[in-house]
Amino acid sequence: MDRTDLMYMIYPYAKSLHIMAVLSWMAGLFYLPRLFVYHVEQAEKVQECKPVFLIMEEKLLKVIMRPASVVAWLAGLWMVFTPGIVDWSMIWPWTKGASVIAMTWFHHWLLYRFRDFKAGKNRLNGRQYRMMNEVPTLLMVVIVVSVIFKF
Repeated sequence: MDRTDLMYMIYPYAKSLHIMAVLSWMAGLFYLPRLFVYHVEQAEKVQECKPVFLIMEEKLLKVIMRPASVVAWLAGLWMVFTPGIVDWSMIWPWTKGASVIAMTWFHHWLLYRFRDFKAGKNRLNGRQYRMMNEVPTLLMVVIVVSVIFKF
């Protein structure tokens, strides 16, 4: 069995793993900005809840989002490098790739906002976090449309 045969044999497993990891990652990307909204708006009223928000945010980032993003990337790269799967002369792999990179940037942006909260240096308000909560939705639309319609 050569390398290409192995890649084709593993492809459906990589695709399944990729879908599951992306679902988990996206759940975190949707939920964390919402936690930040509540953190900003409620923790100012009730000081005792600040540590609770920090624990929830940290666990979401480290236990769910980080591993899911790594698995999504690794399984996605496996699929990309499987010969004959991606036609690079089309637009869709480029729009999907750019959107995935933007999604990864957004993940890291959220990580830095968490660090700001942890250090007591948050500068954004609930409205700003609500607006940022739309970023993963827009990127998800581009990714799904790109993959399904393959323009």
